Amino acid sequence: MSTFTKKEIKNTFLGMLEEMPLNQITVKALVEKCGINRNSFYYHYQDIPALIEEIVTEDADEIISSYSTIDSMQTGLKAVMDFVSSKRKAILHIFNSVNRDIFEQDLWKVCEYVVKQYLTPILTKGGLSEFDQEIAIKFYKCECFGFAIDWLNNGMEDEAEVMIDRFCEFHTKMFEQMLHV
Repeated sequence: MSTFTKKEIKNTFLGMLEEMPLNQITVKALVEKCGINRNSFYYHYQDIPALIEEIVTEDADEIISSYSTIDSMQTGLKAVMDFVSSKRKAILHIFNSVNRDIFEQDLWKVCEYVVKQYLTPILTKGGLSEFDQEIAIKFYKCECFGFAIDWLNNGMEDEAEVMIDRFCEFHTKMFEQMLHV
């Protein structure tokens, strides 16, 4: 089976997900809309959750590779928001489904990446012990993840740019105090 078929399955699925909730999409409807038979779908994917996992993981990896350096918390949070908003309706449909955990795993991965990219050089220069560095990274990773989850829970309706900037102002002050304690 060709890579073209796999790509067509993904694109058709994402198109359907932009139009309807995940629980309304069946393999039967997907293959009919895609113009392939069920065997072609099952050749590439075990089920719809496996398809979702591949799509979300590819998107997460793409965001990570496009942000090779993170020079600020704003840049890091904007990378996370890019990941979340890349396919706005589709992501919200996945997020509000029983397959939410698939999305959250990759969101966690993106948050960890951006926080480590930004904080590791700063923490190393700041003279913190390795243990304290790990704690700081975990703290900010959880903050980043929580910020994104809260935004998703609110339907991605808030002004993300303004919120990110203000959020980062608070964290910069907290971070500076932490390094000087």
